[in-house]
Amino acid sequence: MTPLTPSPGAAPAAFVAVDWGTSSFRGWLMSAEGSVLAESRGSEGMLHCAGAGFAPVLRDHLSRLAAPETIPVLICGMAGARQGWIEAPYLNTPTRLDALHEGAVRVDAGRDIRILPGIAQARADRPDVMRGEETQLLGMIDPAFSGLVCIPGTHSKWVKIEAGAIVEFATYMTGELFSVISQHSILAYAVEAAGQPAANSRPFREGIAAALAAPSGLTSSLFQLRAAQLLGFEQRGDGTDRLSGLLIGSEISDATVRFGRPRRLRLLRAGRLGELYEIAVRERGFDVSADDAEAASRHGLSKAAINIWGAQF
Repeated sequence: MTPLTPSPGAAPAAFVAVDWGTSSFRGWLMSAEGSVLAESRGSEGMLHCAGAGFAPVLRDHLSRLAAPETIPVLICGMAGARQGWIEAPYLNTPTRLDALHEGAVRVDAGRDIRILPGIAQARADRPDVMRGEETQLLGMIDPAFSGLVCIPGTHSKWVKIEAGAIVEFATYMTGELFSVISQHSILAYAVEAAGQPAANSRPFREGIAAALAAPSGLTSSLFQLRAAQLLGFEQRGDGTDRLSGLLIGSEISDATVRFGRPRRLRLLRAGRLGELYEIAVRERGFDVSADDAEAASRHGLSKAAINIWGAQF
């Protein structure tokens, strides 16, 4: 992707922020004040770099950004995973988000490059991990924030925060289950190939309602989706929406049991999936405050960078 180029008279570049996911790369040339001066994106996520290498991909994007060789780079996400560039060990809950930078590890690559850590819930009864979402959370909250946050994704996160610290969280494989069920189960005959759920359809809302009313009956509800079409009660065109509603509704039902239902919920949303979740959590009765997930990543990287290099900017 062609990067944005700094406009004449723009603030000087202070650092490069990188959100490196499993299947994507997003990099921004940033000023000390947190303004985006240029950006570069690509599909060279961790899976790609496992074969091609991380350093060459980063060099290519730094060149596209015209990033000065003297400025540092701060990375969050899967580049710090065990299978990534270099492992940035997890910080255990409870973890203050404004102390995230203290766990950053340095990459020996000829310039100052650091990778932020993920966060682990090291409990035998509820083991869990996150990488990347912690940086989004740092970007969206103030140091005194307490509340519940939902981050939709292939592996959705529900995070309980108290006074700026992550104290508990849960991951739901809802997005991955949607992909597996719709492609590799009997329900492949009940959904449109490559279909995208509609954000506000009747089958989607009915799927949410069914899951919320009988969360323990999910597997039965899934088969009913197929049976309803075989018996002529529904059309195949309704299958994608109903499947999405059932899975998201089941996730929300369990998260509500696990964390309770506070009056307000912060939602970190992006794209169509974010729309679906916002509708679903409102159906559950949450008062929702939504934030942009990509902007939260940039803000979180900026906060951490200032904590690491602020005196040098």
